[in-house]
Amino acid sequence: MKILQTDCLVIGAGIAGSVYAHEAARQGLKVTLLSCDAWEQANSDLAQGGMVYEPNIDIDALLKDVRLATAGLCNETAVKELSLAGCQAIEKIFLKQLNTAFSRDEKGQLLFTKEGAHTKNRIIYWKDTTGHCLLSSIHASLQQEKNVEILQYTSAIDLLTLSHSSTNPMDRYAPLTCFGAYVLDNKSGEVFAIVAKKTILATGGVGQLYRHTTNAAHSYGHGIAMAYRVGARVMNMEFVQFHPTVFAKGKNFLISEALRGEGAILRNVNGDAFMAQYHPLKDLAPRDIVARAIEEERLKTSHDCVYLDITHHPAEHTQARFPSIYQTCLKEGIDITKDLIPVVPAAHYFCGGIFATPSGRTNILNLNAIGETACTGYHGANRLASTSLLEAVGSGFLCAHADGQEIAEQSFYIPTPKEWIVPEKEPDLNLIKQDLATLKSTMWNYVGLVRSATHLSRAEKILRHLHNEIDAFYKGYALNQSLLDLRNGTQTALLITYAALKNKQSIGCHFIQ
Repeated sequence: MKILQTDCLVIGAGIAGSVYAHEAARQGLKVTLLSCDAWEQANSDLAQGGMVYEPNIDIDALLKDVRLATAGLCNETAVKELSLAGCQAIEKIFLKQLNTAFSRDEKGQLLFTKEGAHTKNRIIYWKDTTGHCLLSSIHASLQQEKNVEILQYTSAIDLLTLSHSSTNPMDRYAPLTCFGAYVLDNKSGEVFAIVAKKTILATGGVGQLYRHTTNAAHSYGHGIAMAYRVGARVMNMEFVQFHPTVFAKGKNFLISEALRGEGAILRNVNGDAFMAQYHPLKDLAPRDIVARAIEEERLKTSHDCVYLDITHHPAEHTQARFPSIYQTCLKEGIDITKDLIPVVPAAHYFCGGIFATPSGRTNILNLNAIGETACTGYHGANRLASTSLLEAVGSGFLCAHADGQEIAEQSFYIPTPKEWIVPEKEPDLNLIKQDLATLKSTMWNYVGLVRSATHLSRAEKILRHLHNEIDAFYKGYALNQSLLDLRNGTQTALLITYAALKNKQSIGCHFIQ
């Protein structure tokens, strides 16, 4: 078995992992950055609306809005630390070093907008493709960085720990300590090990567990499942945020909350603006409230969707502000300057994850978690709009600098990992496809936007049986990305369902009938 060595193994090349790689490399550390697909395929790349940023951030005002949107369950220390670090990193990396494009006025000043549950304009953006703008900017920089090795189409299989993976039998008595991962080359099928002083999980969210989602193709909670298997603490797993407005006809794609920030109005099939009945902030209410209001209106009217109306805005402004959404809808036969946009809720952002401090520390030594994979408590029971990119940038920044200091000051024991035996028999892809469909339909129907004790109990039985079947199946076949999606997705889905069963209180995006 081939064994590679690095200082920092970063699993996931979205904005959190990329910021980490950028900062770690500039401290002279060797970084290996993994992406299970082409490295542009990340949830960060799909982020439309924008990112909270203030040059002199009013942290108390932001905390007040976060507290409201998160149903009072946010970790206030994490909100303050990550918001301050995020703004510092945005200014240092994206505005000064990379000169990343953001929308500006005729004088070259940054434009700021407002989204749901924000009390002021504090969100910077690039048209309606902010995430793509950020990610392409930092990826271009990383490609020129001599200390960064980028391995695309390479998936982590399992984490290496002293107690599980070392060839030294005495290491089984060591404290929980990570020293890298077994990985799969998705093109050749080769399994090899990468040993590292620091291993950073930045694998994104869990949206692909559901039938309808805004997430990138392999967002099955890989990092969460791998960490849980070696003893990492997870938390807030019941809090899956559903975005209220995803295109309802044809292929799912996000219709940014920024449209409502610019004045778009939600209407039911009868043309009635309904959000005033549900919340004083109307169309800019917190996302969980908007999403459930849409579901209630769909049931009341016996219609399969509601509609978003921005036709009252000047057509030229709409086309210039939301060019990607305009063009994508146009391909589906909807001219958003003239037609109402059909929308439904879909699984969007995961507020739970691997317990981590603002600098990414978990309960396992030398294993860090950042971005959406981690749960710092910033998002509590329901994320405030446009804070996800801020948290991802801030956590990647803080984690890289903390690791740089520890690597400079500490010694690291890196043993030889055990050999990974790869079965030659290829798995039945039809079985995997069917099991993934069962997983998605179970989560959508029973562990979705509106839950009940009966539905959750049904889901737990189905998922537990599926998990046992897949665990046995997994051990006898050669690996591929779909099998990893199924294995890790089923584990993460069970964790979400267990947490939802235990929490009897409706709070934030966990709503019990």
